[in-house]
Amino acid sequence: MLRAHDIQTAGNWTGPAADTVVLDFNDRHRRRLAMTGVNGMAFLLDLPATAALKDGDGLMLEDGRVVAVQAASETLMEITCRDAAHLVQIAWHLGNRHLPTELFRDRLRIRQDHVIRDMLVQLGATVTDIQAPFNPEGGAYGHGRTHGHDHEHSHHGHSHG
Repeated sequence: MLRAHDIQTAGNWTGPAADTVVLDFNDRHRRRLAMTGVNGMAFLLDLPATAALKDGDGLMLEDGRVVAVQAASETLMEITCRDAAHLVQIAWHLGNRHLPTELFRDRLRIRQDHVIRDMLVQLGATVTDIQAPFNPEGGAYGHGRTHGHDHEHSHHGHSHG
């Protein structure tokens, strides 16, 4: 099977793509996975380490061709607030729960979660369902990926009480 062994970051590859893979947030964080492009090209993603693929990146095939990466639209909640201070407060609550969050100057985006939606509404935020690609902030230690943890058995030095 044809292998993709390297990533060409968005803007750093040229020419027509041999095919395109449309991937959601979870599927854009892989090391090794059999893939099929929208035009039927089958190949094996075989990277030396797990990587965070971004919209517009290219997967370099061993024969020199490139498969384009496209971020798939997902069902998300878009959060807006009455002012910047309120937005910071809401962002703090989301971060305290270690939720992957996409940050914009005037809004936030997270994945659908009815419990979190209720919390946000109670805190005065406006929550709108949207369809869009999801590109959350990677986090200080996630290197492009936000990692959660078990609050009951956490040993990282802070509490969530």
